Order: sequence, then structure tokens, then C-alpha cells
Amino acid sequence: MSLSVDVYVPRAEGGIEVLDVPPGCSDAAGGEHWRTAVWGSEPVRSLGARFLPRLATEDLTVAPDEMPAFLAECDLVRAHLTRIAEHLDPEPGTGPPRSPSEHADDVGRRLDNIVDAARRALDIGGGVIIW
Repeated sequence: MSLSVDVYVPRAEGGIEVLDVPPGCSDAAGGEHWRTAVWGSEPVRSLGARFLPRLATEDLTVAPDEMPAFLAECDLVRAHLTRIAEHLDPEPGTGPPRSPSEHADDVGRRLDNIVDAARRALDIGGGVIIW
């Protein structure tokens, strides 16, 4: 199972409407184990991140009014990709061990998808959900 990042808009009658992922965009936010291995890891928590670490215990919903703070957190995480990648252990059964640089590239690509969704949400007054 994998984590997905989606844009949502609040409904006037309550609840949310999750929007389709536009062509050319990806909703990939990492494997399910990334909840703890990446987004909820000690290196991410030690940065003072308050959104992404919640994935360790629950799905993450970021409200429309929280989008600027969430994007700032994503920028902070991006600035420390090497440190985060050095913390990652090889995944059993996935082939030869990967270098920290390869791990950093993987995390960076998933972070790109999250940031892309967050920017789309910000543009329309929506939020994001990672689940």
C-alpha cells in the first residue's frame, strides 16, 4: 500500500470534496512504511515539523488556512533531505542497498508531489490530505 496526496475543497454543507489528480501530476507520497520511516522519523521531527510527523499515527489533513505553514514546513524538510536520507534503512527484498543520495532523490520526488498538490490547493482555497 502507498501513501497518496490529494487536494480537497471544503463543501458548503460540510465535509470535503477530494479532487481528481490532474494529468501530468502524481499523487505518490511514499510507501505506507514512510509514515514512520520518513515523514514521522526522528530527523523530520527534530526539525520542529508539526504536520508531516502526524502521518506516523494518522492520515494528515491540512486545512486551507494552514497551507502557507505547511508549504514552509515542506521547504524546511527539503533543506535537510540528505540528513533524512542518511537515516533510512534499506528496504528488505528491494534489491541492492541504495545510497543516501538515491534515498534523498526518492524523498525529494515524493516531496515534490506533496508541494505540487499544496500549491494547487492554495491556488483554489483548498487543503491537502495525505492518506
